[in-house]
Amino acid sequence: MLGRLRSMVVSLAIAALLASLVPAPAAAATAVAPERVIKDEVMLTTGPGGVARVRETITYEFGGGRGLERSFVTRRHDSITHDRITPISGVRASSPDGGPTKVAITEQDTRTVVEVTGAAALNGRRTVVLEYEVRGAVSPMGRFEELRWTAIGGWNVPVDEARVTVDGGTAIRHVNCFSGPLDSSIGCTQFYTNHSRTQGVFSQQRMLSGEYLTVVVGLPAGATGGKPIYERRHTVATAFSVNGVTAAALLGLLALLAAGIGALYLLRGRDARVVGRKAAEGDHAPVAGSEFEPPDGVRPGQIGTLIDERADVIDVTATIVDLAVRGYLMIEEEDRAVTGRLDWALRRLERDAGEDLQRYERLLLDALFTAPDGAVRGSVKLSELGGTFATKLAKVRSAMYDDVVEQGWFARRPDTVRSRWTIAGMVLTALGVAGTVALALFTDLALVGLAVIIAGAALAYGGQYMPAKTARGATVLAHTIGFRAFLERGELPDGAGRTVGAPQRIALFSRFLPYAVVFDAVPKWAQTVEDAGEREEGADNLYWYEGPAEWDLSKFAESMRTFTLATSGSISQSRGL
Repeated sequence: MLGRLRSMVVSLAIAALLASLVPAPAAAATAVAPERVIKDEVMLTTGPGGVARVRETITYEFGGGRGLERSFVTRRHDSITHDRITPISGVRASSPDGGPTKVAITEQDTRTVVEVTGAAALNGRRTVVLEYEVRGAVSPMGRFEELRWTAIGGWNVPVDEARVTVDGGTAIRHVNCFSGPLDSSIGCTQFYTNHSRTQGVFSQQRMLSGEYLTVVVGLPAGATGGKPIYERRHTVATAFSVNGVTAAALLGLLALLAAGIGALYLLRGRDARVVGRKAAEGDHAPVAGSEFEPPDGVRPGQIGTLIDERADVIDVTATIVDLAVRGYLMIEEEDRAVTGRLDWALRRLERDAGEDLQRYERLLLDALFTAPDGAVRGSVKLSELGGTFATKLAKVRSAMYDDVVEQGWFARRPDTVRSRWTIAGMVLTALGVAGTVALALFTDLALVGLAVIIAGAALAYGGQYMPAKTARGATVLAHTIGFRAFLERGELPDGAGRTVGAPQRIALFSRFLPYAVVFDAVPKWAQTVEDAGEREEGADNLYWYEGPAEWDLSKFAESMRTFTLATSGSISQSRGL
C-alpha cells in the first residue's frame, strides 16, 4: 500500500515537470490591447484678437505603434466662394513619461492633421502634451462674442473621456456643447461654468473614432475683439468671378467689338451708300442698238465674285453658259430615251479667243477640254467631268480672285483677306481656350481667357466680312445691283424690243441668260428666250444650245433650269470648289 502511494507521487511530480517544460498554446498568449485615448483634456485660454492658446494633455494607450494622429477641423465652407478658417499654429509636443514628441503637420482639404511620432514602437500608456494657438474661432454676435471650437475629436481611435476647460478671462454669458459627428446637435455629457463664471467646463464620455466635441462659450461684446477669418475658395464660380482684372478685360473686349462693328460699318456702309445712290443707273436694258453691253463690261463670273466676294460654283456655271452664248462651245442635250439618263455634251467650237477671253475663262476652257491623260479633247459629257478638270478648277478659282483685283474692285484678294482674319481668329480662340483652362485651374482670372475666346471667335466670324471693295468696286456693284433689278423683270422696254428682229432678239435674250444664272433668275429669262423663239417661225434650237430629236424651244426653260443644276452638281462633286 505504501509502495503504490509512493509510485503515484513520483508520477505526478514527473507530469508537473514535463508540463512546465512544454510551451503554452498560442491561443493562450496574452493579446495586445487595441490603441485608444484614455483621456483627452484641453485647457483653452482666450486672448486679444480672438487668439486662443491651447494646452492639450493626451493620455494614450499604445499598442505597438510609434505615434498618434490627431486631426483638427480648420476649414468650413461658408458660402459658394468663401471658407471660414480657424488655423492652428505653433504646434509643439512634449511628454513627461517617454511618449512621442516629434511633430509633423499636413493640410488635408478641410482638416489639419497633426502626427506625433517617436523613435521606437511603444506599448502601454504614455502622456503627450500638445501646445498650439487657434485663430478665427471667435465671432462678434451683436451684444456678445461667441467662441465656437471643435476642441476634441478627429481621432481614428475611441476616446474614453474628453474634457475641455475654456478660460474666458471675464464673466461668461452662456455655454453649450455638442458631441458626435461633425455639426451634431446632440448635447455633450456635461457642461457648466465655475463658481466665478470665468471658466466653462465641458465633458463627454465614450466617444467613438471620428466623433467630435464642440464647445460654445458666450463672452461680453469686445472681450477679445476677435473676428472670423474668411478665405476665398478656388472653385469654378471663383475662377470665373468678376474682379478688377476681369472687368477690365471684359470692357476691353466690349471696346474691341465696338471698334470691329464700327470698322465693318465703314466698309460695308460705304458699299450700301454707293448702292443706294447709283443702283438706279444700272436698272435699264444694257443694249446699244442690237448689241449687248454688260454694265461696266462685267462678265457673269466677275459679277458673282464681286457680289459675295467668293468665286464659287454658281460663278463657274454662269461662265460656262456665257462661253456657250459667246460662241466658244456648244451645249448639246442628249436624248434621255436613248442614253437612259439626263446628260449634256459640251463641244468646243473653233474660234480664236484673242483678247475677248479673260484669263480665268481660258483656264476654264482648258479644264473642260483636257482629258485625264492630258490630251486635248473636242467634247466632254457633263457627267464625266473630273480628272484634270477637278485639279484645274482651283486655278480657275484663283484666277477669278486675281481678276477682281486686276479690275481694281478690291485692293487685295478677298479669299486671302478672309483666310488671314479667320486663321488669326482661330489661333486666338485656341490660345483663349488653353488660357481659360490654365487660369481656371490656378487663378480667379478665367474670365480673361473667356474674353480672349470671344474675341477670337468674333475675329474669325468677322473675318468673313473683312474683304473691302474699292470705291470703283462699290460703284460697279451698284450698277450690277441695278442690272439685277432689270433682269428680275424679265423683259425689254418696248423701244428696244421693236428695233431688233426675231433672230437678234433670241441672241440678245441669250446674252442676258448667263447673268440670270448668277442672279438666280434662270426660269424667268429661260422662259423669255423660249417666247422669243416661238415668235420666230421654225425655231427649234438656239445657236449655242441644241436639244435632242423632237425638242424645241418650248422645252428650253426646263432644260436650262436642269442644266444649271446638273452643272453645279458636277462641279461640286469634282471637289474643285
